[in-house]
Amino acid sequence: MVIVIKIAQLLLMLSILVVLHEFGHYIAAKIFKVKVEKFYLFMDAGFSLFKKKIGETEWGIGWLPLGGYVKLSGMIDESMDTEQMKSEPQPWEFRAKPAWQRLIIMLGGIIVNILLAWFIYTVVYSTYGKNYVATDKIQENGLAFGETGKNVGFQNGDKILSVDGKRQERFDRMVLDILLGDEVVVERGGKEVTITLTDADKNEILDKEGKGFITARVTNTVVDSILPNKNAEKAGLRKGDLIKGVNGVDMVYFDEVLDALENNKGKGITLNIERNGNPMALNTKVSDEGTLGFMPKSAGNPEYFVNEKYNFFTAIPKAMEESYFLLVYNVKQFKLILRPSTGAYKHVKSVVGIAELMPPTWNWEFFWRFTALFSIALAFMNLLPIPGLDGGHAIFTIAEMITGRKLGDKAAGIVQTVGMVILLTLMALVFGKDIYQLIMKNLS
Repeated sequence: MVIVIKIAQLLLMLSILVVLHEFGHYIAAKIFKVKVEKFYLFMDAGFSLFKKKIGETEWGIGWLPLGGYVKLSGMIDESMDTEQMKSEPQPWEFRAKPAWQRLIIMLGGIIVNILLAWFIYTVVYSTYGKNYVATDKIQENGLAFGETGKNVGFQNGDKILSVDGKRQERFDRMVLDILLGDEVVVERGGKEVTITLTDADKNEILDKEGKGFITARVTNTVVDSILPNKNAEKAGLRKGDLIKGVNGVDMVYFDEVLDALENNKGKGITLNIERNGNPMALNTKVSDEGTLGFMPKSAGNPEYFVNEKYNFFTAIPKAMEESYFLLVYNVKQFKLILRPSTGAYKHVKSVVGIAELMPPTWNWEFFWRFTALFSIALAFMNLLPIPGLDGGHAIFTIAEMITGRKLGDKAAGIVQTVGMVILLTLMALVFGKDIYQLIMKNLS
């Protein structure tokens, strides 16, 4: 049932984004009196699930959920239909229109995606508010880092002041800032320390811990659950116990407990706890992995969150600001992906990987926030100057406007073919990776 809910949310999101994106092309084409032969949600390679001709346009739903398309008369597009290009241009054809009109038609889908994100964020902010994790609140006691974070230069207790000279008030974006930045300034022991991250450091963070490489520094380690048949259970540790230290050494923070366990792998230790106000000592053994078999209770998490309330009109500029920042983040992430030494390209996801990100229960707030975020990502992806994407068509049209020379039909067909081969190859690689990871996850 969980997988059905995830897939349903994904298909609804894709349907909304694809239909509105293609509608952007459609409405621009109709404004400039270009004949639209087909309007399809998803790809109809070989056959379609549904189709109906209304007026001059065939409306349909394809079986392959990889975007969609509108087929314009007199244009070489995904359909690779070149037959009509052999005859003289007709007034209703795309190729017969001035370059500036063709450019607007090509950018119509991208414009709609950006406007859609803006509108969704406006409604979400005025309905649910703007929710985020506040940097100042989450790092009041400093931050805790996993092994990877320590390897690249961070220390438990560090407070992040800036990344590349900029302060980030939203901690939920801090990891992304660090991965996209080069210099992180932290406060350590009352002094400012600069940590310079290399591409190798970012590769290690992405491959080993991802977002989990940095967390709040939690005080008062209260046991929340005990894993069955593990050393913690055998030693008599109970839910609600407060861990005060290890081997007689007092410890305030949970990361100190973790460090002590890490330093005593495979060894016997004394766990100093407090139960119902009474101090106790439990003798146990740390596993070879540096664990005992219990999960702590995260203290004060709700206190880290900020919810800013807006009405519809005050939400408009905030939604515009959010859409702009997300577009900037997409540009920065793409630059990171293009640097092979960071290994970021290995973490690009297909619709299979995106489905895994969907919540197991239907959540409208998450759904709309994710749809807005993905709408910006779709707009950016289509802006890329790759033949087969809107940006590829647009770049040749802009070149035509500057030089006054139009790309020939034969050359356009070759370029479109090369672009489609590149896109399909990349899609196959990303799909293959996500399917392999999904299979291995289920097997493990």
